[in-house]
Amino acid sequence: MVHKERQFTPANIVVLTVSDTRTEENDTSGSYLKQAAEEAGHTVLEKVISIDDIYKIRAIVSVWIADDNIQAVLVTGGTGFTSRDSTPEALIPLFDKHVEGFGELFRAVSYEEIGTSTIQSRALAGFANNTVIFAMPGSTGACKTGWTKIIKQQLDSTHRPCNFMPHLVKGGLI
Repeated sequence: MVHKERQFTPANIVVLTVSDTRTEENDTSGSYLKQAAEEAGHTVLEKVISIDDIYKIRAIVSVWIADDNIQAVLVTGGTGFTSRDSTPEALIPLFDKHVEGFGELFRAVSYEEIGTSTIQSRALAGFANNTVIFAMPGSTGACKTGWTKIIKQQLDSTHRPCNFMPHLVKGGLI
């Protein structure tokens, strides 16, 4: 089978750090995701830090998924089991479709790096209004794993055999 060459199409991405303690000065995870996305050729439109509160997280992400200019949301933090970890509870009601494979693959890849501790990650992904949302743990290492092993390829329009870019059509984009 002959495939025609695919051309790289940059995505418009936003980054949300969920933390009760992080500031712009010490947000290494959010900063990593922003830098990695930009180095991959994407446009990062905004980077925000929010306390770990279901309704604040949901409000921020709701605005982003309603914006026709935003195609991907990267969330770091709030995916563990402490009483303050509420990212999954904030995001799941927003999803039109779940990407079960992201959490499964994230934990499988992470297992090779941190062993059984990966079971404490509730990393997840889904689609809402043709926007893909990836949520991963708050450590910079976890963000590097998520980005380099999964997300980077799925936001690369040249990645074969498939990627998420054709599904991110909003308001005539792509």
